[in-house]
Amino acid sequence: MSKTILVATEKPFAKKALKRMRKIIHNAEGFDLRLLERYNGTELHEAMTDADALIVRSDKVIDTVIKSAKKLKIVVRAGAGYDNIDVEAASAQKVTVMNTPGQNSNGVAELAFGLMLGLIRRKYLGGPGTELKGKSIGLHGFGHIGKCMAQIAKGFNMKVFAFDPYVDKKEMKELDVKPCKYAEELYKKVNFISLNIPVNEKTERSINYKLLKKARKRVVLVNTARKDLIDEKGLMRIMNERPEFMYASDIAPTWKIEMEEKFPMRTLFTTKKMGAQTVEANTNAGVAAVNQVIDFFEKGDVTFKVN
Repeated sequence: MSKTILVATEKPFAKKALKRMRKIIHNAEGFDLRLLERYNGTELHEAMTDADALIVRSDKVIDTVIKSAKKLKIVVRAGAGYDNIDVEAASAQKVTVMNTPGQNSNGVAELAFGLMLGLIRRKYLGGPGTELKGKSIGLHGFGHIGKCMAQIAKGFNMKVFAFDPYVDKKEMKELDVKPCKYAEELYKKVNFISLNIPVNEKTERSINYKLLKKARKRVVLVNTARKDLIDEKGLMRIMNERPEFMYASDIAPTWKIEMEEKFPMRTLFTTKKMGAQTVEANTNAGVAAVNQVIDFFEKGDVTFKVN
């Protein structure tokens, strides 16, 4: 009997990505692909009843969704962060959860620089701005995205610093990146700060007033990671105190309207999460997700298992 792979995406994959995904499944034996796009919650529950595998993007996979899927064996998040999946509920149902790290890294990295440029060039509204050349950037997190950003920063002739307790400092130095021992050290040194860390018990709301106060008076903070990293009360306080502090984010804050009204030239937010919204990132993540599902069933491969 063939395995049903359900691709459930409120933000659909690019056509090119779906074409590649269909081709891979067509060439594999014993798999069927079913699409559920721009759906509501009820439709997802119904579609899950006979799914053996689920591929999602930023879609919420909550406990009731997992429990409604009696045949489900694997969920793959086509992207790096997987906080949209109830991993605990999946583990309780013996469902494997995977992500696809590194597949959308360049798209996210390029967006981070786009947000920086948008702010320092005064949103292209005609006022005098400044340049990236010769400035310093701090990478808070040095995984796949951080490494892409370091490479791009070198093209702008920027000085690159990084803080990541889980990455060997040797690896940073080999890429001509100056390692910092503490986050506070990083924030003191640089003109631009990019958040490239996951949300977990240690990092949730860790970007707070105490840490931000360590930063230079004129600094651009860029968040292409997760909203919950930011202590918004602390961020608002620092922006009120420091008239040259700027904030750009790919995840609109809860206080978005208030921040835009108070700091129109010091904030920049995308309309929806756009880091992986490129054809290339779509394709890379979608293809990786399909291959991981097939390898899981055919070979028992759990290389990117997160639970």
